[in-house]
Amino acid sequence: MTLSIQLPDDAERRLKEAANRLHVPVADLAAAAVRDFVTGPAEDFERAAQRVLDKNRELYRRLA
Repeated sequence: MTLSIQLPDDAERRLKEAANRLHVPVADLAAAAVRDFVTGPAEDFERAAQRVLDKNRELYRRLA
């Protein structure tokens, strides 16, 4: 898939600076950020939620 986006000037500048620091093309860095956003948060949330549920299992059982 090819995607075209418009960024505010400040965001574009920061993206270019980050790409330069990492020595990667801007498009590759933007694509990696999108992939991380699409796949990461749900997995992170599920792991964190499971830890909380496991940690408090007995408390939840008593409150039920």
